[in-house]
Amino acid sequence: MRNTLTFTAIAATALIGAAAAGAPQSSAVSPELKEAVAASTRTPAATARDKYRHPAETLAFFGVKPTDTVVELWPGGGWYTEILAPYLKKGRGTLWAAAPWPNGIKGVQTLRQKDSTTYGEIAFAAFPVWNEGEPKIRDNSVDVVLTFRNVHNWRMGYQREDKADYSPEAFKQIFAMLKPGGTLGIEDHRLPENADAERERTSGYIKVSTIKKLAADAGFVLAGESEINANPKDTADWPKGVWTLPPSYALKDADRAKYEAIGESDRMTLKFRKPAS
Repeated sequence: MRNTLTFTAIAATALIGAAAAGAPQSSAVSPELKEAVAASTRTPAATARDKYRHPAETLAFFGVKPTDTVVELWPGGGWYTEILAPYLKKGRGTLWAAAPWPNGIKGVQTLRQKDSTTYGEIAFAAFPVWNEGEPKIRDNSVDVVLTFRNVHNWRMGYQREDKADYSPEAFKQIFAMLKPGGTLGIEDHRLPENADAERERTSGYIKVSTIKKLAADAGFVLAGESEINANPKDTADWPKGVWTLPPSYALKDADRAKYEAIGESDRMTLKFRKPAS
């Protein structure tokens, strides 16, 4: 009996230590979220990437509820929008698509034109807001802000003619739109910590420490880390940066089988909180 109790105590201590060290976290996926991921309105090309992007587990980790007001930053063609829109619509939540104005929202506008029943209630705003008169999300009005594989773009100065790094301003604007206690969820391509920081400006990868500093400087506190989207096969040193890997295949047919076997990039999944007071 004593040996059993001793083993149990050691195991419990190990689990506590792992959690304190930032071990991978998982969250239960609700039936509503499972239903949204399985929605027939999603395109086949999108669902084929679920094995790399783990949308149900990722959104569950971020704690997105169907009643929330959610901002999806830079949604591109709407990969996550196809899940978030029906999920929030059923729960009577609200979804905003926010991107460089006005061209950045064209992908989601196309979704709405194809299927107004599913996507007709999505609201649109500019992000970042650079110019007077651009539609802005009201301060302290949002429960959750999500951005998938975009912080590296801000770091690279993407969508700016001067290519200046505007990531600090982006985090400042995110902090402003969130309610006190609100959540910021980030997924991005992970650059190894020992890599040259200059590669953040060219490779499409970014260091976890860089994002943590950007968030902390804006006023956020770290609320969790997950390895849901990790890929240890990705060494992050490819000839065309992250775009060498699927789904981009920047080298086209050159070594395509090799990169297909590696799969999509190694990604960090980080959750931050705006302090409640």
